[in-house]
Amino acid sequence: MATAPDPKAELLRYLQEGRDALLWKLEGLPDYDVRRPLTPTGTNLLGLVKHLAGVELGYFGDTFGRPFFTEDPPAWWYTRDAEPNADMWATADESREDIAELYRRAWAHADATITSLDLGATGHVPWWPEERREVTLHHVLVRVIADTQRHAGHADILRELLDGSAGEARGGNSLPPEDRTWWDAHRDRLETVARTFGGN
Repeated sequence: MATAPDPKAELLRYLQEGRDALLWKLEGLPDYDVRRPLTPTGTNLLGLVKHLAGVELGYFGDTFGRPFFTEDPPAWWYTRDAEPNADMWATADESREDIAELYRRAWAHADATITSLDLGATGHVPWWPEERREVTLHHVLVRVIADTQRHAGHADILRELLDGSAGEARGGNSLPPEDRTWWDAHRDRLETVARTFGGN
């Protein structure tokens, strides 16, 4: 009979898997490629990491009375009068090393909050409407895991578009272990089927 896992440890494991995937997607790419906008709305790899650093610092910091920025937060922080999407891209003054390090520091700050509180502990999300601000740690953990994994999926696609690298984790992934020829034939097959539905 399987033993029931510790709920907090299980949630933390899924959060950490998403965190690790995001940073892995930056590895081996030049600075231009981690910054370049690859969608019409400007989605880029380094911006995803910067955004998620802010997500963790806000939800596991300010929400539970443990602010990370004790003095002056950066211009892109939600408490400032930031321009739209300011947390979704890196300025010329923000290095990839600085953003990756901020994300790792956000993990440590978040993990300290998570380990010190019960899942039922309540906090208040300052940037939500008043009637919805009160939340539990459990609610916040699930929300941040969902956000992190969603953006890890974005990063998967961006990295594959950049250099063909695919998979969910360094050293192993959930893709069939086929070579480039097989994948090219697979894609051509899908394209042929799609064209029967009105493509040129």
